Amino acid sequence: MNALRNRVQLIGHLGNNPELKTFDGGKTMAKFSIATSETYKKESGEKVTETQWHNIVAWNGTAKIVEKLLKKGCEAVIEGKLTSRTWDDKDGKKHYITEVVANEILLLKSKE
Repeated sequence: MNALRNRVQLIGHLGNNPELKTFDGGKTMAKFSIATSETYKKESGEKVTETQWHNIVAWNGTAKIVEKLLKKGCEAVIEGKLTSRTWDDKDGKKHYITEVVANEILLLKSKE
C-alpha cells in the first residue's frame, strides 16, 4: 500500500519543449509543463473546457528519455510523485511551487 500514498498519473500535452540542465557531478534534470483538459456541460447545456497546467521535473535517466522523446505539443503519460518546495529569490521574496517528479514517461502521440 505504501506505493499508492503519493502517486500521480497525468495524460496531457506538452506546453513547451523540455528544458535540460546538467549539474556538477553529472546529475541531469529536465523541466517542462503539461496541460490536462476536462470538458463538461453546464445546466444551460453550454459546453465548458477547463485546462490545468502541471509542472513536471525528471531526473537522470528519465530526463534523458524526456530529451529524446518529448517535444512541445506531443501527448504523453506522466507518472510520478507530487512534491512542493519553496525558495527565496535574490530580493528575499519567498516562492512556492508544486511539481510532479516523473519516474515513468510514455509518449502517446508525437506532434509531427
